[in-house]
Amino acid sequence: MEEDRLFIVFLAVAVVVLLARGLAGRLRVPDAIVLVLLGMAAGFVPALPAVVVPPEVVLLGFLPPLLYHAAFFTAPREARADAVPIFALAFGLTTVTTVAVAATLHALVPDVGWAAALAFGAAVSPTDPVAATSVMQRLGAPPRMVTILEGESLINDGAALTIFGLAVEALGTDFTVAHGAARVAQIVLGGVAYGLVVGIVVRRVRRWISDPVSQIIVSLITPYVAFVPADRFGASGVLATVVAGFSIGTHGEGFLQPASRLAGTTFWRILTFLLESALFVLLGLEIREIVRAPGGRTWGTVVAVALAVSAVAIAARLLWQLGNAPLARLVPGGRRSQAGLGLRERLVIGLGGMRGAISLAIALSLPIGLGAERGLLVLLAALVVLVTLVGQAPLLPVLLRRLGLIEPERRRAESMLARKAGLQAALTRLDELVEEEDVDDQTAEAFRQMLELRLERVRYFLDREGAEGPRPPDSRYVRTELVGAQRARLQVLYRKGRIGAETLREIAGTGLRGPRGGEEAALMNPEAPLRRGVSARSGGRRRRGSRRRCAGCAS
Repeated sequence: MEEDRLFIVFLAVAVVVLLARGLAGRLRVPDAIVLVLLGMAAGFVPALPAVVVPPEVVLLGFLPPLLYHAAFFTAPREARADAVPIFALAFGLTTVTTVAVAATLHALVPDVGWAAALAFGAAVSPTDPVAATSVMQRLGAPPRMVTILEGESLINDGAALTIFGLAVEALGTDFTVAHGAARVAQIVLGGVAYGLVVGIVVRRVRRWISDPVSQIIVSLITPYVAFVPADRFGASGVLATVVAGFSIGTHGEGFLQPASRLAGTTFWRILTFLLESALFVLLGLEIREIVRAPGGRTWGTVVAVALAVSAVAIAARLLWQLGNAPLARLVPGGRRSQAGLGLRERLVIGLGGMRGAISLAIALSLPIGLGAERGLLVLLAALVVLVTLVGQAPLLPVLLRRLGLIEPERRRAESMLARKAGLQAALTRLDELVEEEDVDDQTAEAFRQMLELRLERVRYFLDREGAEGPRPPDSRYVRTELVGAQRARLQVLYRKGRIGAETLREIAGTGLRGPRGGEEAALMNPEAPLRRGVSARSGGRRRRGSRRRCAGCAS
């Protein structure tokens, strides 16, 4: 029965997710590497059913939220500063890689027409930043390289999918240069314009919503509101989604309550991981049928073509990254943007172009009408993802260490400086509230003691930076022990009938009122019940005329 098949598929996704998380943590490798291996292995489990994923399911179900999530969390200042290298990679390299891969595939497999070859080239040209940036951030690589990789991966998705859409159109219609130019203008301009409208409207709507659950619901439907209408009217749903996500993420600061931000961040982190995991599992289940007869070719031919295509994609990126500096300097602002990007940085960025979930999603959205050729192209795309992830990701840590690009203490020091500035600003504002008689002295003293204790802790860490001797102890152990002691005492009070179950859940349960989330928030933040009153009183005077409900937000 169909219900049984769906249940087995959902169960397979859950098992792969749990195994991937556990193995990736133990092996200290990016989740994407484990996911691609387990996902393909799942396809050969006899008990699992074979599936054929409809292209429209991938386009509508997977791509919009994945693109929106990436765009929402883009760093605007850093992306503007490195706009030239980002756009050079996102547009120039994506086009070069698409053409190079398509030419290689067409030369090795002449039966695949140019339109299908270009569609395949577009599928494997966009990079997935998760594997590369997760390695770089864990090791403490320079943040500029991480920003360039993240910015590139966000924009090259739109460029690749635009080429992909045109190639798919060319599969069934006569395609002229004039028609292609008109369609590019319609796709790009229409997608960008509609995405800006969606971003403006959603920002205004979300300012009026204070409930965290409603905020999450609005954020969930936003990528589909951006993607589907744009796609239906011939514009780029991808660009509309990316522009909407970028607009909301960079201009929406302050209209979310802390609880909404915390819940939303957690929700989207889980959702994107599940979607990527599901893509790998679904691909594995579909590959089992493909490998039996991969487009009528032998396995030796398929592997040779996959290795050749992967080598061309990797070589094109390396050559482009190492050789585009003279051209980039001709662009306005290009000479300034190239400062600090030496041979070492270019080499790492060149080897950081792994493929991932987006390439799989694009390949799976190839039209069913391609027949056996579709199965071959999907299989080749999966092998390219496998080669680039498993072959390149383990080299990054070695390369970063050998080239001396690791700054292990930079992020820690930067975080402490930011916390120090925020705490000092909070103390200054607290004094202003006392002078304005918005807060009574007893409440102000309670908050002042809490803020000064945290500030003293931050200063202790900053004073120890670069000093000899043992590093400052991690506060997580102490915090965990204190939370455990409080939980144990709460359980004693509950068993003795001194407090009820509702009180126990309120104090040690959800912890939505604290900034840390979970049980720890309510137990370790005794000021949480006071925050609502202080925010309400200060917000009315300080932000009169503003619709922000997050008067006390620090971010």
